[in-house]
Amino acid sequence: MRAPWLVAGALVLAGCAASVPAPVIDRSAARSPGGPPAAPAAATPQIAASTTGFHTVQRGDTLYAIAFANGLDYRELAIWNRLESPDRILVGQVLRLTPPEGGKIEIRPLDDEPPPKARPLADPPEVREPQALLLPYSDAQWAQLNAAKPVAAAPAPAPATPPATPPAATPAAAAGDTWLWPAEGTLIGRFGAAGGKGIQIAGQRNTPVVAVAPGKVVYSGAGLRGYGRLVIVKHADDYLSAYAHNETILVKEGDTVTAGQRIALMGDSDADRVKLHFEIRRYGKPLDPLNFLPERS
Repeated sequence: MRAPWLVAGALVLAGCAASVPAPVIDRSAARSPGGPPAAPAAATPQIAASTTGFHTVQRGDTLYAIAFANGLDYRELAIWNRLESPDRILVGQVLRLTPPEGGKIEIRPLDDEPPPKARPLADPPEVREPQALLLPYSDAQWAQLNAAKPVAAAPAPAPATPPATPPAATPAAAAGDTWLWPAEGTLIGRFGAAGGKGIQIAGQRNTPVVAVAPGKVVYSGAGLRGYGRLVIVKHADDYLSAYAHNETILVKEGDTVTAGQRIALMGDSDADRVKLHFEIRRYGKPLDPLNFLPERS
């Protein structure tokens, strides 16, 4: 007969082998030493169209992104808020998104105007026009009078025919360069329809996204609601091009890019499928990108 203690030990070992190990939880990040649990990191605020006419600047905001989200011209925002440079705004600064009320007209009450000065009746009237002088007739004075008469001016030549009005510049010429397609893929949304304010190009994940023309990156991030990871490039003649829903962004704000340079990789950030949403704007107004891009066969 086996000793009772051997049977008991075997049962204990069998129970330990059958039990599931407890998970290891690292609580160092959830609780600060000697204090309450640490709060989770706050999500980065996203810019959306304002309903109040004002925007409070958050970390990562740029004037270009604020204007883009509200369909405004960044230069107007700079003027309305008396900004010395559109590249410098401060966290916590409240920006107005509408023109100042009253414009440049200054209205003052009548009490602020000085009262008019009365002139005594005894004062002689002021003479403001030249007076004629009566002189006795003589040959010398007659000759002097004729010499003082102005000589009739020669008739002015007929104005030259103004040149014919030059034809309106095409969008590509106005932007200063030939525009390129921003990515390879299938056009699945047009301006004003499924593409909304731009066009939609479907493609494979990590398909290269390129700058359509030379310019400067004025926004690079994920702070605009509905656009995912977004790049905005400023071109000549105040055109902006925007590239949304990227998987990866390859440039940063302030970078100068050339036409055809890779600036991102196609993805589905804040989108229902892998695609590129592409916009062109001027003075804050969305334009149809297909009027700028070359025709595809």
